[in-house]
Amino acid sequence: MGDEGSGVDPLAVDPLALERQVCFALSVASRNVVALYRPLLEPMGLTHPQYLVMLALWQSTPLSVKALSQLLQLDPGTLSPLLKRLEVNGLIRRERDAQDERTLAVVLTDSGRALRAQAEKIPAAVIERLGMELDELFHLHASLTRLIAATRAAGAGGSPQG
Repeated sequence: MGDEGSGVDPLAVDPLALERQVCFALSVASRNVVALYRPLLEPMGLTHPQYLVMLALWQSTPLSVKALSQLLQLDPGTLSPLLKRLEVNGLIRRERDAQDERTLAVVLTDSGRALRAQAEKIPAAVIERLGMELDELFHLHASLTRLIAATRAAGAGGSPQG
């Protein structure tokens, strides 16, 4: 019952072979992509997680800490030190909502808004460094988005709920 094309019986393949594991491929790809961003973000004074926070805020500001946590799929304990560092660097302010003192809002400063102009160059630089077709990257993004949804439906993800 062998595969004539490759001479390998697909049933005999080790199900625990490292190179066949989706988790391994995702882990290595994630590390490598983040490393690709590092030299692009360093001149801006941002780490990759801080860049993700800024992307969310450039998209919509102000945002409550809770909304930002949900948008980034990060628990507040992980998000809090990122916000502290961005605030120390003068890119954001955290302030109480005038309508609801219990709600903490995150607002971009003038410096934070101005940094967007530099950041606009990053996506094109990453695409160029990857050397992949844009269509291939769109398909990859769609597949990863479906994978994220599937893992959340399966009860994984560990991101904040409601």
